[in-house]
Amino acid sequence: MHALPQALPSPNPSLAPARIRWLEAPTSDHWLQQAIARPDLLLIDHAHCERKAAGVALQLMFRYPGDEALAEALSPLAREELEHFELVRGLMRRRGLALKPLPAPGYGASLTKAVRRDEPARMLDAFLVAGLIEARSHERMALLAEHLPDPDLRALYGDLLASEARHFGIYWVLCETRFGRETTAARLEELAEQEVQALQGSLSDCDQVRMHSPGVVQPVGAST
Repeated sequence: MHALPQALPSPNPSLAPARIRWLEAPTSDHWLQQAIARPDLLLIDHAHCERKAAGVALQLMFRYPGDEALAEALSPLAREELEHFELVRGLMRRRGLALKPLPAPGYGASLTKAVRRDEPARMLDAFLVAGLIEARSHERMALLAEHLPDPDLRALYGDLLASEARHFGIYWVLCETRFGRETTAARLEELAEQEVQALQGSLSDCDQVRMHSPGVVQPVGAST
């Protein structure tokens, strides 16, 4: 059992992440404490997340092969996700960490269940779910870039922030150009509520911490 830090480091206002409009609730301090306690597990899980993100982009390209604009947007995104995978793997190798399988949290599966099955709603939902996952990753990487005591890990997560923000922006543009801003925003609001539900609660053991493990601040007005 790894001990949690007694207190989080004092935040630097110049580094504090801005609230991401995609997300209905911010990550909790408890998740951050667990992440700080087990950065090795988080790094391994991060590698898996980058590879999965590349796979999602490729899967969407194969699902809609005639959509040239989609391929133009997602092909470079998939390449960049794999570049990030290699970047994380390089740091893992220098630290003697193997890319071992890790039990995945239910986060991704929960969001996938919310995707409607009939087109074109399926396309809209798939884009928005992919964007929500990127947005949550961005938010948590910003916290790690600010609070982790390890300078190499702070640099890693800080260097990835711009591309993570660009990625969920790409998914927004894909939605808005096909479905319009009003429809996109309305469905995003619904799925963002599902995303928060998928992160409700907290882990009792920091040895199970993942990039998308439970830990969000309870939204105002939500039932306890």
